Amino acid sequence: MDRVAPYLGIVAALGVFFFVITHVGVAIPSPSNMTAIVGSSQAELTSPTQEISSDVATTSSSSEQAVPVKASTARTVDPAKLHAAASKLNSALVNIICFAPKKSGVHSISGSGVIVSKNGLILTNAHVAQYLLLVDRGVSCDIRTGSPATSTYRAALAYIPTAWVQENSAVLTTELPRGTGERDFAFLAITESTQASSTLPSAFPYVPLSSAAPVEGTPVAIATYGAQFLEARQIASALFPTIVLSTVKGVFTFLDNTIDVITLGGSAAAQEGSSGGGVVDANGNLVGTITTSTVKGLLTDRSLSAITAAYIRTEYARETGQPLDVFLTKPTVTAVADFAPQAPALEALLVGALRR
Repeated sequence: MDRVAPYLGIVAALGVFFFVITHVGVAIPSPSNMTAIVGSSQAELTSPTQEISSDVATTSSSSEQAVPVKASTARTVDPAKLHAAASKLNSALVNIICFAPKKSGVHSISGSGVIVSKNGLILTNAHVAQYLLLVDRGVSCDIRTGSPATSTYRAALAYIPTAWVQENSAVLTTELPRGTGERDFAFLAITESTQASSTLPSAFPYVPLSSAAPVEGTPVAIATYGAQFLEARQIASALFPTIVLSTVKGVFTFLDNTIDVITLGGSAAAQEGSSGGGVVDANGNLVGTITTSTVKGLLTDRSLSAITAAYIRTEYARETGQPLDVFLTKPTVTAVADFAPQAPALEALLVGALRR
């Protein structure tokens, strides 16, 4: 497994065993095949009608390289059960679209996320969520849902690893950022509806974070709002979820003999815009969050990767000193308020990178 890969920004790829519920992109051959962090699609935009381009990767300063873990044998599952898990994931899937002012030095982006608590906490990638650190500088973000995606909620940043921002502050201005996926996760809290006549639900549709990492061969469902082959106007008004059935192709670790990264092969999810998309097992538990992928060549030839929920749990506890389950049960207002004192210093790191 390559140590670094590009961030993904948009849509497509066909696996050997998959189904697409709503929309599939087009496989486009290319002479080069690079690994990227599958996160958000980027563009010089200030409104949904402007052009959105793809966000391809970030460079991580981390010296760790994901290495293979000894494989275990996965059990077979009832296909109907996996289809039900895919439907559950689809109901919790969101599109995160952020618009940056012109001449701000920041591209507008479109990425994915998954609601992981009934209170409305969204798990996504740090390289997507970092845009919410710049809301005081004219950046605005919408949480969109549905098929096609339409503006539904507003959200605030509830957690992003300090270490990730410190090591990757230049990602915002890097043309083709690359990374390993290490620490590339964050949580947003839904704070209000975008519709004046609507109130927030008492409980959001969500998928719980798994405590165990999947082994090689585990059947999984993948859901994203990939958009690599769409134009800006299509992302704004005709962006559909992509749902794929696949299996875990390989398992890797950053440091110890833990399963921190899973590879998922080529599929319709292996495209830009898929960053932050979800991977669930047949029990409907979120086992991974999409972070990196190759973004060139035929979709079937690409290699999609995700960091595991087990790794996210461990890394969150390591940085905060608290179990992730404590955070997930907090009221969203409390989660946002608890994180707020850390935001100015992290914003300053990003602003400093923009000024270089």
